[in-house]
Amino acid sequence: MKRFLRVVLVGVVGVWSVSIPVAAQRVDWPTEDPPPPLLERDVAFPEYEIRTLDNGLQVVFVGHHEMPAVTVRLLVRAGASADPSDMPGVAALTSQLLDQGTTSRSAQEIAETIDSIGGGLIVGAGTDLSFINILVMKDSFDLALEMLSDVARRPAFAQVEIDRQRQQVLSGMQVSYDDPAYIAGIVFNRLIYGFHPYGMPHNGTPASAREIERDDLVTFHATHFMPNNAVLAVVGDVSADEAFQGVERVLGDWEHGQLPRLSRIDPPQPTRRLVIIDKPGAVQTVFRVGHLTLPRVHDDYLTFDLAIKILGGEGGNRIGGALRTERSLTYSASAELVGRQFGGDFTAMTDTRSDATAEVLRLIVDEITRLQRDRVSRRELGGAQDYLAGNFPITIETPNAIAAQVLEAILYGLDLGDLETYRERINAVTADDVQQAARSHLKPEMLSIVLVGDASTFVDDLAGVGFDRYDVVPLSEFDLTTPDFRRPAAARP
Repeated sequence: MKRFLRVVLVGVVGVWSVSIPVAAQRVDWPTEDPPPPLLERDVAFPEYEIRTLDNGLQVVFVGHHEMPAVTVRLLVRAGASADPSDMPGVAALTSQLLDQGTTSRSAQEIAETIDSIGGGLIVGAGTDLSFINILVMKDSFDLALEMLSDVARRPAFAQVEIDRQRQQVLSGMQVSYDDPAYIAGIVFNRLIYGFHPYGMPHNGTPASAREIERDDLVTFHATHFMPNNAVLAVVGDVSADEAFQGVERVLGDWEHGQLPRLSRIDPPQPTRRLVIIDKPGAVQTVFRVGHLTLPRVHDDYLTFDLAIKILGGEGGNRIGGALRTERSLTYSASAELVGRQFGGDFTAMTDTRSDATAEVLRLIVDEITRLQRDRVSRRELGGAQDYLAGNFPITIETPNAIAAQVLEAILYGLDLGDLETYRERINAVTADDVQQAARSHLKPEMLSIVLVGDASTFVDDLAGVGFDRYDVVPLSEFDLTTPDFRRPAAARP
């Protein structure tokens, strides 16, 4: 199954100069406008084939013969969103321990085996998934399958490794909690998703990280790591028969189980709320502005993504133009759309000097409102389309990247055929389509806003730009697990 996509290439515009009188010379200062796209070339999406083993394991093969390498990636449909409601971080810690020893290999033996063949092994967990990824040369394909099977099915969860990984998580949190951008991000997620699992950090909180026990990890693994809850992609320089026969040989005896029935907490409805995390002495304010939007599978996702690219992404970025180019209020500003399995959100983000906080907030909200109200120009739409269509081939250049694209489509229930027609579908979107998506899915009157900075330098200015209601939480009292983000008085030092 092959279709052809085109890559948009970007050229370099030369500057011609001629000798003219000094008085008549005009200085052509550099601008931030992107150069126009030039010629396009055809790029073929690789052939793929999907089979399902008797135990329910979906196996995807994608041939890629430009280099003698193979990627084997296992995706399990359980990530942070499957954490116990009172124990965030279980999925993340479970995944971190997969390659830290099995019932037949120690952590050191796993690392030495992978190093000896010049391969790479990565484990981890995201919001909706956990994964194991192994990249090897073609002649080590069988060993890669055996290693993946061992790591996925027989982790030891040795207490000494649990304690070591827990300490690394806590050390990382200590660093992160000193980062205003990290604080802004986790508060924003909690603000819009409430106590839905999407509202908590993947690694959990310092309190939950300390409380997770070995039994929690063993239970999570036994509940979710089953072949009928997983997808395996083999991408690279092997044949389809080699791929499917190898997977059947190594994973065909993996016993399927009863899929868990997950209880879901519905995210709260979008509501206007402004939370300020007060960090005295900060010279800058970090912003997160947005609300809940579309799950990844929504029919309007592609069109709405184009709208957000125009607002603050590659090929557009109205927010960046308003804040950086026109007023020099920041070094960077952006907006992104994140689609998840059970929901999604859009976020505008930037930072600025403290005394400009109110002005920047007003400008961001104005740009969001303008995108909903006014029809985008043909030039803006074309810029976003050129970027997305031109960038797509980069996402299928390597076996690893191809595996990620295919598995994401399967995880979210997307049509794999859409990968082959991505450029055509992007370029078919009209300005009217973008306006309709923005009017349907943007809610400027229901924005959730998080500011992290020195509140004393800007709170008095907020009413003047339309924000007279807000909550101020001292960073010293910050607690992500409480409704008002404040640590209970009894727990304060």
